[in-house]
Amino acid sequence: MNQNKSKDSLINWELVSVNPNDKKWDWKDLFCFWGNNIQSVMGFSLVGALYLVYELNLFVVLFGTLVGSAFVYFFANLIGKPSQKYGLPFPVILRSSLGVKGAKYIALLRGLVGIFMFGIQTYFLSKLFSYLIRIFIFSLDSTILDQDIFLVFFLGLNVIDWTAFTLTLILQVFLFSKSHQFNRSIIKFSAVAVYSGMLLFFLVVLLYDVKTVSAAFGDIFSLSNVLDVNNITPLITVAGIIFAYFSVVILNYGDFSRYVKDENELKKGNLSLILNLLLFSFFAVFIIIGSDIFLNKNLENMERILTNPTDIIGKIGNIQITVIVLFFMIFASASTNLIANYIPAQNSLLNFLPTKINLKSSALIIALIGFVIGIFWLTFLSENGILSFIDTLGAFFGPLFGVMVIDYYLIKKSNLDNKDIYSLDNNSLYFYSNGWHIKAVYSLFLGFIFSAATIWNESFMNFHSFSWIIGAFISSLTYYLLASK
Repeated sequence: MNQNKSKDSLINWELVSVNPNDKKWDWKDLFCFWGNNIQSVMGFSLVGALYLVYELNLFVVLFGTLVGSAFVYFFANLIGKPSQKYGLPFPVILRSSLGVKGAKYIALLRGLVGIFMFGIQTYFLSKLFSYLIRIFIFSLDSTILDQDIFLVFFLGLNVIDWTAFTLTLILQVFLFSKSHQFNRSIIKFSAVAVYSGMLLFFLVVLLYDVKTVSAAFGDIFSLSNVLDVNNITPLITVAGIIFAYFSVVILNYGDFSRYVKDENELKKGNLSLILNLLLFSFFAVFIIIGSDIFLNKNLENMERILTNPTDIIGKIGNIQITVIVLFFMIFASASTNLIANYIPAQNSLLNFLPTKINLKSSALIIALIGFVIGIFWLTFLSENGILSFIDTLGAFFGPLFGVMVIDYYLIKKSNLDNKDIYSLDNNSLYFYSNGWHIKAVYSLFLGFIFSAATIWNESFMNFHSFSWIIGAFISSLTYYLLASK
């Protein structure tokens, strides 16, 4: 009886292998997945800055974007295949390379980053809700917002901000913790809704002045100096920026690829990342240029052009347009928070205490910690270098990828034991040294040193965009040399 209990102590029904009949994701679902990852305020601003703000040739930026997305495609296929084949999420796959106990603590690093970012993103998402609340109150009576109650602030938030933040947190946790199928629906709905909204505003800015807007958009296409040797560094930089942007979701991509029907759908779906980048970049750049003309700004003065969608709608000053755009931004921000932060945090918590935590209790933990992080973000955390701490934890992600990939493809020869991966028996394949695989841990921390050096060592800060790849390379090479003997 005790032996059976021991073997079952790593089992959580949210982490067990997905039933083949429940593997219903196809390439269209993954198209929406990758769409959600680029459809954010940060993604919009990043694309606009690369194409319009920095003095780079458009084709250099385009080719650099394609190179960066090609690397994401390649790595996503590598890390997504074992989860698709065995139906297992990232923390469980990690048990095979780091040990059944080691994976509990190491995977928690990804969970901590997810929870921290969930709280921070919830704070920024709540600002969108607070704008809607203010617009609604103002439409009822423009003098209400002048009341003393709205001028009292606690931790940098007034009563509207507190209401918006609390509602945003509760709404997200309620929706995200329902089921995998419901999360899939959120991802699909958000991707379609945001692209529909971008198409709508593309038509709005185009029809404002078809000739002028089209000409301005065409003017940014220049073939001059495309083959200049001086473009090599900017191209590599753009590729690194694009890869770094997506790198946060690569490590735990198995949390989603486990639901994909087959490997063919996985590869086609990952390829849609490139289509998403091209489609989103076209809409974003065109909307920014059209909005700039709409606002009677000088397109040639690139320091003044607005790339943040919040700034753009603030300058337009049309309440109806503002409300519509805010709703689309809410969809995009919430779905990104779900994919990049909530689900990785949830699965890490489930893996850490598999017999004591379920969907509801893990949601409560994420909500409570996220609440504390969110309310202290403005007045304390953002002023005390918390993002550097998060970046330091994130420096483990590349090395983790390197160890997992080498272990699965070269050491385990693409074979996993679905029974032993849930076993704490001393003789099980993945128990190693008291549940830890020392060679993998050593390789992981060696890669982390090199990856973290791009954050803390001034001499290597120029390589920060490539820290993920650097860490992955060092750890994978080290692990192969140690484990292949």
